[in-house]
Amino acid sequence: MHSRLLSIPAVAAALDVDRRTVYRFIAAGDLPVVDLRTGTGRSRVRVPVAGLDEFISSRMVASVAACH
Repeated sequence: MHSRLLSIPAVAAALDVDRRTVYRFIAAGDLPVVDLRTGTGRSRVRVPVAGLDEFISSRMVASVAACH
């Protein structure tokens, strides 16, 4: 199974939020990540497109009236 992976800036742009907000979603367990760490250096995380789609779907509301 292959999934396209998105960088944190790409996810932030897709959601129209700051990168720090994306990291908060990840820390809360709301967004899955793939860690592409290649040694002892900093981790390089990517978000699978399917995970982003699921995240967006889970936050969909039926109508604006449902928010009030």
